[in-house]
Amino acid sequence: MDEERGAPDLSVDLAPNNPRELHLKNPVIAASGCFGYGQEYAGVIDVQRLGAFVSKGITPRPRAGNPMPRLAETPAGMLNAIGLQNPGIRGFARKYPRLWEHWRVPAIVNISAESVEEFADMAAILDEQPGVAGIEVNVSCPNIARGGFCFGWDADMSAEVTRAVRAATTLPVIVKLSPGAVDIVSVARAVEDAGADAISLINTLVGMAIDIRQRRPVLGNLTGGLSGPAIKPVALRMVYQVAGSVRVPVIGIGGIASLADALEFFFAGASAIQIGTAIFVDPSLPLRLIDELADWMAREGARNLGEIVGAAQRSHGGRAPMPTLAEGTGG
Repeated sequence: MDEERGAPDLSVDLAPNNPRELHLKNPVIAASGCFGYGQEYAGVIDVQRLGAFVSKGITPRPRAGNPMPRLAETPAGMLNAIGLQNPGIRGFARKYPRLWEHWRVPAIVNISAESVEEFADMAAILDEQPGVAGIEVNVSCPNIARGGFCFGWDADMSAEVTRAVRAATTLPVIVKLSPGAVDIVSVARAVEDAGADAISLINTLVGMAIDIRQRRPVLGNLTGGLSGPAIKPVALRMVYQVAGSVRVPVIGIGGIASLADALEFFFAGASAIQIGTAIFVDPSLPLRLIDELADWMAREGARNLGEIVGAAQRSHGGRAPMPTLAEGTGG
């Protein structure tokens, strides 16, 4: 890109239909569970340069988390079973929003609950807090009223949570989808219709590791969330499907560790990306990706993100349907 045209515009609005909006100066977001509450990394990187960050998951009441050990390395990522250790919504509200009020970077709060009513109550509390730019609703939680069946696996239950949160807050609402859904597109459309301003995906896959010397599971919780490069192909496929089926912005998550990874998600239709597991390896990665993305766009002559988002969708003749898992071919 020549000097007369200037630097490419990396900004994105993740809630264009919400009067409060969610403007990011760039599309790189630190993912929930990997960036604490922001202050933990403030002495390591310039947190204010991020497009946004998502807090650790907050629950209605304080949680001590799962028994140790909670982490296990895998050949292409990691398993975590932290168990949503957090101070609860009241303890959280007393400390962090007032800290973020003086920050330039948007702070998005991730919430988890076991009932629709609890989701709504938490959203109402957050609506009153300074420094909170938006809410990310984690529907990968068991619905106690339905025997522990995960909200995010079912379109109707996901929509019910979304409607309740939407009614309780004017803040931008992002719904984070579970990869365990049989039909991820149906869930995405349902939460969009229920009032979601944006959709993020995917959450971790469920996995486990076994200690062959001790002959028992490595994690104290037996299973944990699998993240990192191993899940990127699955995440990319789901982002492509969802982005081709909804009108609201989509945020891609899953195994992003390089500019090439990030570009794949943008081309698949993501308007923004979240960096998670790779932060543990290199805390400076999100900032480097911002710079590398700007340089790449300048070289390619792309003036803004809109020119590259969904490029793979367009190259395939528009938003074509994809086969379900049952229709896939074997090797």
